[in-house]
Amino acid sequence: MKKFEKFLKTVPMKLYIIFSAIFVFTFFSNDFGLVDIQKTAIILAAGIDRTDEGFHLTAQIAVPKGSDRNSCGTASINIEGDGKTVSDCVTQIYSKTGWVPKLIFCNLILIGEETAKEDVFDGLDFFLRNEYMQDSCMIAVCEGTAKDMLTSTSALDDTSSQSIEKIFSDATQKSGTNVKNTLKDFSIGYYGRSKSSYMPFVRAFEQDCGADSGGGEGSSASGSGGGSQSASDNKGETQKKIYFANETALFSEGKMVALLGPEETFAYSLLQGKVFAGTMTAEEDGQPVTLSILSNEGKISLNTKNKPKVILSIKTKLRLYNRGVPAPIDDVSKGEISEKVKESAQERLTQYCNRLWEICKSSGCDLFQLNRDLYRTSPKKYAEWKDTILSVADLEIKLKIEKIN
Repeated sequence: MKKFEKFLKTVPMKLYIIFSAIFVFTFFSNDFGLVDIQKTAIILAAGIDRTDEGFHLTAQIAVPKGSDRNSCGTASINIEGDGKTVSDCVTQIYSKTGWVPKLIFCNLILIGEETAKEDVFDGLDFFLRNEYMQDSCMIAVCEGTAKDMLTSTSALDDTSSQSIEKIFSDATQKSGTNVKNTLKDFSIGYYGRSKSSYMPFVRAFEQDCGADSGGGEGSSASGSGGGSQSASDNKGETQKKIYFANETALFSEGKMVALLGPEETFAYSLLQGKVFAGTMTAEEDGQPVTLSILSNEGKISLNTKNKPKVILSIKTKLRLYNRGVPAPIDDVSKGEISEKVKESAQERLTQYCNRLWEICKSSGCDLFQLNRDLYRTSPKKYAEWKDTILSVADLEIKLKIEKIN
């Protein structure tokens, strides 16, 4: 009995030692342990372009300021690799640098415009299988090549990927100016019944920053011989960019098949119920009137009673935000919307929704996931309409606009 009591007293200490040993072994044997940062390539963003031989991968890698890698004060460097697969590209980057690529902090994947017109999952397969990829990693199509977009110099941030990520902030989502998608959600659409999804479409525009455009930290390059290079000598070498993503690329079976303009993108955001602080333009007596969206509810439903019918419903509250012409002083303090303005807003939203539907219909992109909903509600009708639902379905648009004074 005494031996048993003595054993019980030593059990907590033994368990402590065992668990401590397990913790230490686990911690120091994986990537969360002591990893030499100088031997690790922390990939912030990746750009995928298709080539004749396979793929070209551009990896934007973080470079801590003051590290041995950092020779000019930049926040990142771009390393490129080629191969038959994206995995081969990553292997080539490793062989070039000796740095082990890590994707745990990769927040953005860009796909070149021409690459997006072919099956993008040939290039995305590597990222989907990587155990360190985050579900929240954003994905987008860019104008031109992903290489040119990632290697461009941002006028606002240290890296192009930082600027692109910022245009998909919660504030821009609430304004309805763009939509964002993640690698996970895009894949769900691709592998689902509808085999359709979307990505935001990013464009870059040159920004004139004046003669001091390179005046940030580390921008005045001093030569090793002591001579300095003036800003005028650098002029034109690095044109700084700003980025926009108010268009949306539509995908069917992994290929980009159409492009939504800003107005159709805005309509889709409204239908998703994501707009709470945006604006829209209407007319009153031929003059522009800007309306503020205070709240929004959107719904996409499918009626299969007889013939399939797609119902797009938008319920929103609007208030006067800005007039295009001077107004009396007593009108400035009011946010009242006239019936003419309300009718103009309804007409414009109806046009946006109609154009959105027609683009989906002509491109074959089941953006509204109609086949998914049809399969869930009526498998028999799904078998009948799965290949023709976009062409045979009727459209009904329901708008309810409430005026807030």
